[in-house]
Amino acid sequence: MRARLSILALAVAGCQTPPPAPEVDGSAILEYVEKQVAFGPRVPGTEAHRLTYQWLAEELGRRADTVVVQGWRHRTAAGDSIPLWNVIGRFQPGAQRRLLLLAHWDSRPVADYDTGSRAKQPVPGANDGGSGVAVLLAVADALKARAPGVGVDVLFVDGEDYGTFTPETDVLLGSRYYAANQLPGPRPEYAILLDIVGGRNAQFRKEGHSLTAAPAVVELVWNLALRMGYGNLFLNEAGGTITDDHVPLQAAGIRAINIIGDFGPSSTYPWWHTTEDTPDKLSPEVLAAVGNVVVGVVREAKALK
Repeated sequence: MRARLSILALAVAGCQTPPPAPEVDGSAILEYVEKQVAFGPRVPGTEAHRLTYQWLAEELGRRADTVVVQGWRHRTAAGDSIPLWNVIGRFQPGAQRRLLLLAHWDSRPVADYDTGSRAKQPVPGANDGGSGVAVLLAVADALKARAPGVGVDVLFVDGEDYGTFTPETDVLLGSRYYAANQLPGPRPEYAILLDIVGGRNAQFRKEGHSLTAAPAVVELVWNLALRMGYGNLFLNEAGGTITDDHVPLQAAGIRAINIIGDFGPSSTYPWWHTTEDTPDKLSPEVLAAVGNVVVGVVREAKALK
């Protein structure tokens, strides 16, 4: 009986579809992070913010079939008017089946988890913002090299981290704007948000809002990560519930999930919201793993009920 079971297990394993091959390079992703940080903190209203916006639009223009920019001015709770831009690179814009990939590209104006005078300085945002953008630029490289079989929108949202989350004031601005001003045509079947995805010791647990609003998407991504050999990073366990850019999309009826690493003083990434959120804290291997999983989702493009 034991021999028969072993033969059956081998047969089943042999019938499994091979996972998608890796397509992104972690060193290149880290260079994209370094480029963003080199502009300076990407705080809305600053010259670094404007230059980064121009760079993102140009970079997506070299990769995507079309680029859409959503530009507007936001009046803050303090009465200031700040310029904001969402930048969207569209692959296969005429396709009826579409996926949405997103990350925020702004960085925080104050390092509120730092100490002393540094707590009033802006955050470099290598991991918090920069890592997700860099991974998606590498994903765009892969989709430029080999066109996807479905439509893909790569969305860089602005103003995620400008204000305060408790209470929610002047935050998630770009995702809220996109949710209220979605592009014409078919809506995305599901969306994947990347945030804080590059830390050297990062691990990704299943985020609470994602499990509630889009459990099938969570399982699709985590199962694929396991098949691709990244089960040590994508843990099969629930994590915390985090207010992030996927929440406004969920409220607008999009099945959106968040791939997000640990952050905060007692986590694997204690440099969150500090002046030490710099590229030297990031891992090319972790960045590549996240990018390869995201590209793999696109390549398999499974329809979900």
